[in-house]
Amino acid sequence: MTRKTGLLDNAGVDTRLAHLGYDPSSGAGFVNPPIVRGSTVLFPDTDTMMSGRQKYTYGTHGTPTTDALCAALNELEGSAGTLLLPSGLAAITVPFLTYLSPGDHALIVDSVYSPCRRFCETVLKRMGVEIEYYHPSVGADIISLIKSNTRLVHTEAPGSNTMEMQDIGAIAAAAHGQNPEIVVTMDNTWATPLYFRPLDHGVDISMHAATKYPSGHSDILMGTVSANAKHWKALDDMNTNLGLCGAPEDSYLILRGLRTMGIRLEHHQKSALTIAQWLESHEDVARVLHPALPSFPGHDLWKRDFKGASGVFSFVLKADSKDQFLPRGRAFLDALSLFGLGYSWGGYESLAVLVNLSDRRICTAPEEGPLIRLQIGLENVEDIQKDLEAGFAAVRAL
Repeated sequence: MTRKTGLLDNAGVDTRLAHLGYDPSSGAGFVNPPIVRGSTVLFPDTDTMMSGRQKYTYGTHGTPTTDALCAALNELEGSAGTLLLPSGLAAITVPFLTYLSPGDHALIVDSVYSPCRRFCETVLKRMGVEIEYYHPSVGADIISLIKSNTRLVHTEAPGSNTMEMQDIGAIAAAAHGQNPEIVVTMDNTWATPLYFRPLDHGVDISMHAATKYPSGHSDILMGTVSANAKHWKALDDMNTNLGLCGAPEDSYLILRGLRTMGIRLEHHQKSALTIAQWLESHEDVARVLHPALPSFPGHDLWKRDFKGASGVFSFVLKADSKDQFLPRGRAFLDALSLFGLGYSWGGYESLAVLVNLSDRRICTAPEEGPLIRLQIGLENVEDIQKDLEAGFAAVRAL
């Protein structure tokens, strides 16, 4: 059937997620788009082939399957265009390569995703890009760090592992006010566009590891980059030169994951907040780092700008001395059964990891004890709590 005009106008989030990105009337009526695999695309004649008028020209430049996902993400992000890339890290590195050249200066938040810092310290520095890290609380004072050769300001909120919030709107306004040509980028993986839309706050480029909540099942690697109209062409041109693309099967599964992302996120949010509140009163916990807790330093920013919280947060396990940090952290994690010990997050399963902050320059590691990051999955919260208690019991038994 043909989708009625205006169906999604003013519709709720879950309604939009259920229908955006693909119109069944464009195919044979099936509610899901076909998976179009292919590299070679045929042209009806040489004139069409040479003119470039045909929509599809080669597999790396898109297929009906990848276009369906891009259309959905453009609507969620409010963007002019979206790239699908092989990983979340690629979603950071491709924009950096697009907008940074030798001699440029880039400002990177110090609470950044660790592989992003590694890319800055290796590839970008080898290219001759000057890298400077800044405190996540800088806000409009970012203007004091901007130089004549500053080309890019990278943000991430909440920050990886330690959950620092940033005043994204103030940073973007200050950077653009100083120099309209500065590109402001944001890693928005934690919130997804359901809980925060970077482009609405002045950001130019929104990046996501679709590996996380859009997938939701820990079985796909994909990154997405969504750009405003001013910066979309340069980004798209660079990616054409790099030849990176998302696979049709993965795109189909990400689009399928989007259909239930709103409902899953609500469950992640509710369970994670319940666990965070319980941990906050636990005798073996020094601090809980969760932006939705009123006790968290960045809570007011989160409450002002974000529509919700996801299932990832951290806590500091109490320790009497630094030589206890590693043994206590290991004992806690090794006693867990329900929680998996694994990187990443956003899937249906709960995960835990001992956080290493040795690469930080400004936002140093907590001094009260080891930092444990939790991904609260879709299990019953009572079972999650019971498993965490087993970890605390193991620590007390040392």
